[in-house]
Amino acid sequence: MRCSLLWRDETGKMAESESTEMYLKTILELEDADHEPVAISRIAERLGVSAVSANEMIKRLAERDLVLHTPYKGVEFTQLGRRRGLNVLRRHRLWECFLVEHLDVAWEHSHDLACQLEHATADEVTERLATFLGQPETCPHGSVIPDAEGNYEEPPTVPLSEMEVGQKGIVRRIYREETPLLDYLAERHVLPGLPVSVRDIAPYNGPLTAQVGDGEVVLGREIAARILIILTG
Repeated sequence: MRCSLLWRDETGKMAESESTEMYLKTILELEDADHEPVAISRIAERLGVSAVSANEMIKRLAERDLVLHTPYKGVEFTQLGRRRGLNVLRRHRLWECFLVEHLDVAWEHSHDLACQLEHATADEVTERLATFLGQPETCPHGSVIPDAEGNYEEPPTVPLSEMEVGQKGIVRRIYREETPLLDYLAERHVLPGLPVSVRDIAPYNGPLTAQVGDGEVVLGREIAARILIILTG
């Protein structure tokens, strides 16, 4: 299950602040490296809501100076909105570290639990958590954790799906964490930090065969596109 608007209070409604945070974090996750505007349809799909609901929420965020919406172009952050989104992302990834490293939660299940905890964490608790964890730089899925000032930069990577036969690298991160994808990769021991080399690519957009760590895996192109690699050769 991806992070979606599923958490409700006792009345069955989502708290406004939580909904705001989910939208801001989602926009941040969907942005590309050039910070191009994100289509509302992509936001709605990612959160599992209707386009109408997404449009209404984006209007409210724009009224609060958190985003700018240009019709037929998309949504982009204001400075305030970006800082708020990075704060949520920091909390989320710190909680993933805590869950995996200190509660022995499975790597593939930490994402969904962190989605709940990120909305109930004050800034003071966030920074105490970061100190307790030793100021980790990445989450268990390989993504950079923004620092307390909102600074972060992902290193240059290429999707495994774009590598050629014979190329080598290191699995850096899994892009767009979703539990079914994480479950699938965990079963095949495709994890950040492991060496990878491409052995074979089937024609006509067929599957890709790679050596990952000590094992060989066959992956469809769509899944391989979600595995980001730092090239080493």
